[in-house]
Amino acid sequence: MSGLVLKLGPGERVLVNGAVIENGDRRSRLSILTPNANILRLRDAIRPDEVQTPVRRVCYIAQLVLSGDVDPEQARLQMLRGIEQLSQALRDSDSRTHLSGATEAVIAGDYYRALKRLRTLLPREERLLAAAGRPE
Repeated sequence: MSGLVLKLGPGERVLVNGAVIENGDRRSRLSILTPNANILRLRDAIRPDEVQTPVRRVCYIAQLVLSGDVDPEQARLQMLRGIEQLSQALRDSDSRTHLSGATEAVIAGDYYRALKRLRTLLPREERLLAAAGRPE
């Protein structure tokens, strides 16, 4: 059995193809077998007022695709441009690896994987902004 396996805590919510699903009182696992299903854990969702940094902006675009609020074709170019801009600033090999993976995911239309790759850069971005004396 392949696909995405979601492990949900009690009361956790997840958005699947535009429908909000809330877990019951116990931990559970959901196997998503449908390829290209749009999945977004609501606990990981970036709120519009939190979109104040370059990595968060690109993550937010991916999130909008997953929530069904933006057409994937419209978002693709914005995301690729955003990733290219990030690659100009994040030049270490680890960041490059994540950005490259995000680019491949966007090109393949796998916005969940792109968001997952980009989210790994959020702590690094926060550290860099804090070191520069700029609030994130």
